[in-house]
Amino acid sequence: MSYLERVQACHQFDRSEYFDFVIGDEIMGLTRPQFAEQLLRWSDVFQLKNNQLLLNPELTSFEQRTQAVAAIMEQLYQEGVIPAWVNEPYAVSHCFEEQPRMAVERAVASYLGVRSYGIHINGLVQKSDGIYNWVAVRARDKPFWPGQFDQMVAGGQGIGIGLMENVIKESAEEADIHVDIASQAQQRTTLHYCSNSSRGISMDTLYNYDLWLPEDFTPVNTDGEVDEFILMPLAEVAEIIDTSEQFKTNCNLVNIELLIRAGIISESHPDFKAITKLLYSPAVKL
Repeated sequence: MSYLERVQACHQFDRSEYFDFVIGDEIMGLTRPQFAEQLLRWSDVFQLKNNQLLLNPELTSFEQRTQAVAAIMEQLYQEGVIPAWVNEPYAVSHCFEEQPRMAVERAVASYLGVRSYGIHINGLVQKSDGIYNWVAVRARDKPFWPGQFDQMVAGGQGIGIGLMENVIKESAEEADIHVDIASQAQQRTTLHYCSNSSRGISMDTLYNYDLWLPEDFTPVNTDGEVDEFILMPLAEVAEIIDTSEQFKTNCNLVNIELLIRAGIISESHPDFKAITKLLYSPAVKL
């Protein structure tokens, strides 16, 4: 696969295959009809009208919506309809800065097709022969993308926590990076993508950071989610992306964006315009 195909892989969905998920008079997500059928068992909370999955309009507050939906999702988890549970609430909103309409369990976000937010941190080291990047190898017992390459630090952006606060938290948990170092991370880009997934649709916004680390620093995982860290030259990262599927799918977006900024993928690349147009495309409008 080419760099362009890696980016395209994160922008594959057909809206006609989904019901709009509506709260009040706003479309907040996209839900597969099969999952909507499960939700319609609770007719006092979910309704179907004109191929739209509606949250009961009588649920008007953040708390009412959150509590009503949480009870249903917990039941579906107990029944095995939802196979995983993270116990981390996500905001349901169109963008990170606005007031959320409700909160949902992280594992449910793709089923409802609501926008999710996350942070990705490039762990960079400047050596005499060029720039290197710390790559995490995901734990082989993780339910999703086991054993694949990931950013040094990456995590979901739960409700009620700021971006830098999350950078510091995830850096400590995933790579044992002290707050004095983690707080030096600099936000570089924001990327959006929307793609089919096994759980529904991933409609994600990624906040991407660069963290420059000293040559003598080695990350150490503390939460069991990473098996090892590998320090790679950026040229090797580029080759792996271009020739294999070792990186987690959405990490390819973050890595390709980094390779563009580093000049490894330049305007001379035959797909440069197509890559950048899709990579930096705005969030899907619902």
